[in-house]
Amino acid sequence: MKPTRDNGLADRRKAQTDAKKALLENFKAAKLAAEATGADRQAERQAISAAREERRAERDRLKSEERERQLAEAAAISAAADAEARAEAETREAAERKRISSVVEYEAQRKAERDRRYAARKARK
Repeated sequence: MKPTRDNGLADRRKAQTDAKKALLENFKAAKLAAEATGADRQAERQAISAAREERRAERDRLKSEERERQLAEAAAISAAADAEARAEAETREAAERKRISSVVEYEAQRKAERDRRYAARKARK
């Protein structure tokens, strides 16, 4: 059995004061430890945040480069299509001019032949 102790008022008050002092010391020690680890955690959070911001900036840069590349590609395709359309139009116009010149030449030959026949007929009379 435990030896019984007669706890008087003074003993209980002393025990209470000692317990409060121990709790306060424990609280202060925990607070100091928390501040030290809190600073570490804060530094870690800042490092993570900086890394996250860097990754976001890199993503944005890549997206803008991709967008610029696509715009340049679209502009090149558009320029090629315009050049092709221009070349096709020039080809059509050249073919039309050739056809017109051949028609004009044919009409001139017909007129010359008609005039020759007319002159031959007049010469016979």
